Amino acid sequence: MQKELVLLHGWGMNQGVWQLIQPELENLYTGEVRSLDLPGFGNSATTLPTPYNLHDAAMQLSQQLKPHSILMGWSLGGLFALYIAKHWPEKVSKVILVASIPYFAEQGEWPGISEKVLTQFKDQLVNHREKTIERFLTIQAMGSESARDDIKQLKQLLNQYSAPNSEALTAGLDILQNDDLRDLFATCPVKIMGVFGRLDALVPYKAIAKMSVLNAEFEYQVIDKASHAPFISHKNEFLSIVKSML
Repeated sequence: MQKELVLLHGWGMNQGVWQLIQPELENLYTGEVRSLDLPGFGNSATTLPTPYNLHDAAMQLSQQLKPHSILMGWSLGGLFALYIAKHWPEKVSKVILVASIPYFAEQGEWPGISEKVLTQFKDQLVNHREKTIERFLTIQAMGSESARDDIKQLKQLLNQYSAPNSEALTAGLDILQNDDLRDLFATCPVKIMGVFGRLDALVPYKAIAKMSVLNAEFEYQVIDKASHAPFISHKNEFLSIVKSML
């Protein structure tokens, strides 16, 4: 029996973001394909752990998984996928990271998002939630030749689900800023693969080489002209890479 492929979205989003490629994934993969909302987002907007931290939120999410699932996690969703694979390995057979690294914050030799940018996002979130998420959407589509259309389509898909819980939005940024899963990534008992965009403004290209040093088994592919959402901006290329990984 084929393993279930489970799609985990990124910060500020919900499962609607996968609707652009879920039908194609269902065509190329013989097992079931399911997209889930992270706690506090979309259909799970009202079910969130208190306090909201990566461990409790990941545990809540893991309870929705069938054993030996393949987890495809985009951005923040990648941190959830890694955390679940390490702590509940019976639930996960493989992790595919999409534009996701084990530590998002820039620190010393480690390339990531500068603290200033993350803090800015957090401050803006308090006063202008809609605007902050819109700005984030614009970053997702950077590098795409059809960026404007992509953003419009994304907004329509996301609006089909409940708005994210503000506590989950703040906690999500905290996780991106503070949760360092590099040791976990290095010792994860599950196979990890990755798809990246070379022009990604949030996941520096240099971080990928550092990941290979941490985990020699890590396999990845880079889409040259893609940014932070390669499955939106370079859909066909992305699907062909994922097909080979599945």
